Amino acid sequence: MRTVRVVAAIIRRDNMLFATQRGYGEYKDGWEFPGGKIEEGETPEDALVREIREELDACITVGNLLMTVEYDYPDFHLSMQCFWAVLSENSRPVLLEHEAAGWLRTDELDSVDWLPADLEIVERIKQELG
Repeated sequence: MRTVRVVAAIIRRDNMLFATQRGYGEYKDGWEFPGGKIEEGETPEDALVREIREELDACITVGNLLMTVEYDYPDFHLSMQCFWAVLSENSRPVLLEHEAAGWLRTDELDSVDWLPADLEIVERIKQELG
């Protein structure tokens, strides 16, 4: 089974977390933390900055690694490094590839239909932030 290496940004603002709804592909309509594939020669942090700029036309500062998710989808193995992040000052996300997005409080995380691999992140966030 092929492995796909990706990164995800857990973008925080005050007590809110930014989540996006996929607008394309097999997993269309599922909610996820934004990010994408790591390209050859990129560090995970550089990939995350690039992906957020490409998908959301926003600038972020990447913080500490929250966790790495290893998840087997039917057609591939996903290895996803998840980093805390904050939007740079005056940066506002614009949906270029997603169909919806929103800022969720920790107690609202269960209000959307997360993609399977992102469920592990949600559980860790609940543990970390209570």
